Amino acid sequence: MDEQELKSRTKQFALRVMTLVDALPKTMQGRAVGNQLMRRGTAVGANYRASCRARSRAEFIAKIGVVEEEADESAFWMELIIDAKILSGNKVGPLLKEANELVAIMAASRISAVRHSSQSAIANRKSAM
Repeated sequence: MDEQELKSRTKQFALRVMTLVDALPKTMQGRAVGNQLMRRGTAVGANYRASCRARSRAEFIAKIGVVEEEADESAFWMELIIDAKILSGNKVGPLLKEANELVAIMAASRISAVRHSSQSAIANRKSAM
């Protein structure tokens, strides 16, 4: 999956989160969980875009780590919605699956970037000798 596809996928995730939050009941539980999910879910797309503009590998690693955390927190709030029976698993499940897939993608991307970063550092030390 390339950068443009992931930009689109994370933006679609944010839009789907917004729709889900609008479907929550206007109760204290619904508002509390909805506010958290709205912040975290929309941050996935925004922070992924920011990671694409990183000025260094270290900055990319940090920013993609934030995306991973926001997607994971989104999954947590969706699990809470299901467990508290605020909305059914049928309604939340597909978006929860997408959140978990995004966590896995971002984790793999971060790990790969860290690995490449350490390999570059080793190569640079060898060439300096």
